[in-house]
Amino acid sequence: MAEDLKTLSATIAGEIKARPDQVVAAIGLLDEGATVPFIARYRKEVTGGLDDTQLRELAERLTYLRELNARRKTIFDSITGQDKMTDELAVKIGSATTKAELEDLYLPYKPKRRTKAEIARERGLAPLADAILSDRACDPARLAEAYLTEEVADVKAALEGARDIVAEQITENADLLGRLRNDMRTRAFVYAKVVDGKQDAGEKFADYFDHSERWSNVPGHRALAMLRGWNEEMLTLAIEMDKDETAPIKPAQRTIAAAYDIRDRGPADKWLMDVAGWTWRVKLSMSLSLDLMRELRERAEEEAIHVFARNLKDLLLAAPAGSRATMGLDPGIRTGVKVAVIDGTGKVLDTTTVYPFPPRNDVRGTQAELAALIRKHNVELIAIGNGTGSRETEKLVADMLAALPAPKPTKVIVSEAGASVYSASALAAKEFPGLDVSLRGAVSIARRLQDPLAELVKIEPKSIGVGQYQHDVDQGKLGRSLDAVVEDAVNAVGVDLNTASVPLLARVSGLSNAIAEAIVTHRDQSGAFSSRKDLMSVPRLGARTFEQCAGFLRIPNGKEPLDASSVHPEAYGVAKKIVAACGRDLRSLMGDSATLKQVDPRQFIDDKFGLPTVRDIIAELDKPGRDPRPSFKTATFAEGIDEITDLKPGMQLEGTVTNVAAFGAFVDIGVHQDGLVHVSQLADRFVKDPHEVVKAGDVVKVRVVEVDVKRKRIALSMRKDGGEAPPPSMRESRGPGNNSRDKARANTERPSQTSMGGLGAALAEAMRKK
Repeated sequence: MAEDLKTLSATIAGEIKARPDQVVAAIGLLDEGATVPFIARYRKEVTGGLDDTQLRELAERLTYLRELNARRKTIFDSITGQDKMTDELAVKIGSATTKAELEDLYLPYKPKRRTKAEIARERGLAPLADAILSDRACDPARLAEAYLTEEVADVKAALEGARDIVAEQITENADLLGRLRNDMRTRAFVYAKVVDGKQDAGEKFADYFDHSERWSNVPGHRALAMLRGWNEEMLTLAIEMDKDETAPIKPAQRTIAAAYDIRDRGPADKWLMDVAGWTWRVKLSMSLSLDLMRELRERAEEEAIHVFARNLKDLLLAAPAGSRATMGLDPGIRTGVKVAVIDGTGKVLDTTTVYPFPPRNDVRGTQAELAALIRKHNVELIAIGNGTGSRETEKLVADMLAALPAPKPTKVIVSEAGASVYSASALAAKEFPGLDVSLRGAVSIARRLQDPLAELVKIEPKSIGVGQYQHDVDQGKLGRSLDAVVEDAVNAVGVDLNTASVPLLARVSGLSNAIAEAIVTHRDQSGAFSSRKDLMSVPRLGARTFEQCAGFLRIPNGKEPLDASSVHPEAYGVAKKIVAACGRDLRSLMGDSATLKQVDPRQFIDDKFGLPTVRDIIAELDKPGRDPRPSFKTATFAEGIDEITDLKPGMQLEGTVTNVAAFGAFVDIGVHQDGLVHVSQLADRFVKDPHEVVKAGDVVKVRVVEVDVKRKRIALSMRKDGGEAPPPSMRESRGPGNNSRDKARANTERPSQTSMGGLGAALAEAMRKK
């Protein structure tokens, strides 16, 4: 076990750029049940300062490598049980670094159905195959004459049996499979073509009607687009290494020949060369193409999940508007605009539905009712959902505000992604039992303007919709990644223990949903918590849980000033020593940067708390309860630009970044369809990663470059040099089905995976295996 841990830690350390001892310490904490946020924040001395990103990667790789080792043991035991283990094979199994390598090694020993090669052996043809392999000058046909029996009627049947035996040896040669797979990774191309007769129905995949590119260079978003086209039976897909090779002997055939020293020494070599070509065409080409297709999908999914995770983090950590009375408007045309007014704490004060659009067209009545609600509840902010009817609703509100005396509320367009999912959830029904489903969305829109994080944690992360092709990726892996993002965001900001909802508390380090409910129940029955220590009176919340969660829970204006900070209770002693050394009262010292800058953190180091923790405590005393989120600001949409048809090249507009993909950023400019700023148009310099320049929620100024009304695509630029967007700006769009405003997207079923395309049923089955 100790040796396994040493090997694991050495492997992971190289991958996350850390020392093996740091990894060993982190693994120990994770195995004890500590969370990543807790380890990253409060165990810096133990791990040597590993951050949350390194710890997340460490935890993921640890799971993979442990699964790999478990499979390694199973394979080792299986082969040993067959009395076929050799020293050389044991070394290869022990040194395999991927599951694919292990399975290649296990292939000859894996229990399988009766094969043609096995039947040939039963018919006594193994010596024939061995003879041909050992004597390359022999004539295989003449040798075969000696093996004719009742079951082997003629020379042709004998040679076919020998071919099956040799072919099986080739397909079970782990070293050869590795070389061929690596050759394909380097040289293979992905080919996509439109299915005959599907040109019109599959127009959204037009970029891939006759497309090819090297497998190793296919970016994730294009891979997922092609795979979606294949799933929807609009495209055929193939991965081939030698499609354009004109030589009679293909590269893969030459690789196989080299592995078995097949040259041109006589009839046997010629026969074996033919067998090598047949084995590649009939057996290996298909299986290795499937391997590469799976790798392509996994690579694309990893990229897509990474993009979704980064965008979700940006959205969760978007600037909160704060505790101000807010009106939420969930736009609708025929069904009316749903209205909800909440106070600074998120409590619902008033709700209604107004009908300013056809068929009722009650514009004046709507404006009068909204104005009355604004005056009645002193509304300071108006949050307008960005779905269908948002621009019409915004114009209606703008006209109304123009007639109101100052001070006037500030109107803000808010992403309503996931609002409909939340409205129909059991959580929303429990939170608003007497409120109509249609009005719950307006409440959610208002609350997410006040505090995006507190409201968005109530929605399943996958339903928030800031990813690319999110329904096409491994949903389990996506869910785990997004859950980690939410956990990190919640704990980075901290949670007010006396106002937080159950969903928000459940994301705090160490707290489960059950314990979060117990905390809220205790709070409702016994009143607000006056100190963090009071948490210990909550049923089922023990010392271990308290250790994990206490530092992330805040109690403003409590008995203990440090309870409002991120200083962990276990370190209060150190904090108070610092306060005593300054000769000040704790409350007066908090926020006194001048005094705290003079403190030497080294004099407060002890056996338990090192320099990183002491520095963190001083920083927290300087800015107690500091919020890592930016200050609140909004985009102003251009008047009169309401539809995509209103756009003209050259227009200068302001908008909000809604999504960041590998190929660029999508910006809401108020026309119901996000525009794309291609990566080449994000700045007047080379940009490798769009996240270097923008993140979801940023307010940016853009210039319209090109408008494709028919395909609903808008090319934008943020460059100042006047450069035009290259063709990919329109081509590499969000792709089919990825409109961030589509509320129904959260409930979209994953496309059925049928046996369409160049790889047929085998690919369909491979694509189902996650």
